Amino acid sequence: MKSLRKYSIPFTGLKLGKHQFEFVVDDAFFDEFEYSLVKKANLQCLVELDRQETMLILNFQIKGTVEATCDRCLAQYQQPLDITEQQIAKFSDEVIDEDDEIITLSKNDHEINIAGLIYEYINVAMPFISVCSNEGNTSSCDKEMLEKLNNLSGNDEQNEQTDPRWDVLRKINK
Repeated sequence: MKSLRKYSIPFTGLKLGKHQFEFVVDDAFFDEFEYSLVKKANLQCLVELDRQETMLILNFQIKGTVEATCDRCLAQYQQPLDITEQQIAKFSDEVIDEDDEIITLSKNDHEINIAGLIYEYINVAMPFISVCSNEGNTSSCDKEMLEKLNNLSGNDEQNEQTDPRWDVLRKINK
């Protein structure tokens, strides 16, 4: 977790207004998270910190690629990501209910670690179903693997034998 310290932004010496920070998110970043779905990445994270009297407004812009596995043909491919997020951190001595949208900072805090936020934004932005082709076009999928999967699938209609009991039930509907 020591390598995640470079994802901390010290805000105590900053003047009121907007400040820019840039971070590289690569394989070493994801190695720090034990059960990460993402293992390899090449991402740039730009953070605009707007320091105000009572709060910090963090605007994230994360762009780059992540190595993903195609769910159709099991090939590795580069998944492009373009993420825009915002996080608010308020200064308060009171303990406020944990809210995902607002981070509470005490008067003693002098920096904010954004590694967890970056990790969360990237994982949420990953597609639920990863496919190496665009819009259902299988031309970029591994054709050899797709043929093997089709040969091994048990849903081949030519070899399917129908149970005579189902034939009798189908006649009832007609």
